[in-house]
Amino acid sequence: MTGINSVQHNDTFAFIFDMDGVLVDNMHMHARSWVELFQDYGLEGLDPDRYLRETAGMKGLDVLRHFLDKDITPEKAEQLTELKDFLYRFMYRDEIRPIEGLEVFLDKAESMKIKLGVGTGAGARNIEYTLGIPGLKNRFNAVVGSHQVRYGKPHPDIFLRVAELLETEPSRCIVFEDALPGLEAAYAAGMKSIALTTTNPAEIMRDRPGVMAVIDDFTALSPEKILEKSCIAQPSAS
Repeated sequence: MTGINSVQHNDTFAFIFDMDGVLVDNMHMHARSWVELFQDYGLEGLDPDRYLRETAGMKGLDVLRHFLDKDITPEKAEQLTELKDFLYRFMYRDEIRPIEGLEVFLDKAESMKIKLGVGTGAGARNIEYTLGIPGLKNRFNAVVGSHQVRYGKPHPDIFLRVAELLETEPSRCIVFEDALPGLEAAYAAGMKSIALTTTNPAEIMRDRPGVMAVIDDFTALSPEKILEKSCIAQPSAS
């Protein structure tokens, strides 16, 4: 019999986490930061919920082209995204912490030799900021941000790159996502997903292609049940 500690490359499996809204419950703070920026540039009437519905999880360039200026240059978009991200970090600095139940869930996944990765639409500075907090630091085997791929979510590039770095077939990866573009990206990558309700209500997430379950947090979730439900064969005990 093959034990879990001796699983070879073709038998490995992985959990890939979006960052904002999945590892930390912060998407409403990101939305507020975008709204504040847009108001400063003359865009009135945009509420945080609309940002969350239409563009949560996308690259800053895509968000700005969607709401502010469809012809904005990448250089200008990068400047505005950095400004927005500074505002976000300032507003959220004293509140950021792992989402409820996550640390226990990660501990269990690590004990089962499940590979752990992060695929996020965030940029380098926000990744360093978030993954450096207590409970998340040095937890993940691979991290890919929007600055490391050509196309952001809903394209599958980010998740496929994480799977490549984890040396795990996409079909053996489970994605944890809170945003609709992210769920679409996971499905396009050939990965099943679990949706969190930190950004969208459960009824919106439940019927999306590839979604196995909808959860509020990680408190009632176990890696074993996820693998059973996904039909990813677990290695047998020795």
